[in-house]
Amino acid sequence: MARLTDKIAIVTGAGSGIGRASALLFAGEGARVVIVDRNADGLAETARLADHAGRVHAVAADAGSEADVKALLAETVDVFGTPDIAFANAGVSGGSVPLLEQTVEHWLNVLTVNLLGAFLMVRHAAAVMLPRGRGSIILTASVAGLRASAGGAPYSASKAGVISLAQTSANSLSGTGVRVNAICPGLIETGMTRPLFDLARERGVTDRIGRLNPLQRAGRPEEIAAMALFLASDESSYVNGQAFAVDGGLSSTLPFTRPVR
Repeated sequence: MARLTDKIAIVTGAGSGIGRASALLFAGEGARVVIVDRNADGLAETARLADHAGRVHAVAADAGSEADVKALLAETVDVFGTPDIAFANAGVSGGSVPLLEQTVEHWLNVLTVNLLGAFLMVRHAAAVMLPRGRGSIILTASVAGLRASAGGAPYSASKAGVISLAQTSANSLSGTGVRVNAICPGLIETGMTRPLFDLARERGVTDRIGRLNPLQRAGRPEEIAAMALFLASDESSYVNGQAFAVDGGLSSTLPFTRPVR
């Protein structure tokens, strides 16, 4: 049975990776989906792959721009109606710039997309959800927001902020019926992480990717989308203000050297 029948969803960062996988899964589960990305080519490819006539609407927008987010919500309501689900997934990595070489501009760019973008979705999606007394807002955080060494300083700080935003927003919206939760992916091959995976393939060491987690492998975008589907669906109706690690068990332990077998 389709788990999102007759629901309306927004997915940002839908031009590739987790956003694309989630948009395709949501549409396949019966939702009408507004897909959002600032990469027009990636957005068009997601729309083509979704191939659900009249059920997917593409919007080119910047998740870190309040004007764009306000226009996005207005367009969603105009095209499909009030959203039941808003998945603020758009993000940037910030690269691997050494700490002492990072600039204020570098930090602001990462924080604007990753953290301010999540806030803007919470702020404006909740505003249209409140009159109906229900809604699920999902934020993409990261294991980098839980522990060090999973990303650069600005990226990690932004994702720690997203986790806190999910918690504080859920409580700020107490009694409204609007839920806010976060997902903390581990190492997933997406457009953002592809250079790492390409380098490993080039060097013939793909078996080393993800070896620090108990499953000893990287994750797939579809595995994060599955968690997003749960949080988007009525099955998670009593889940609120939480941050879920989907990381193969990476965040369950401290670093150590595995015994030689």
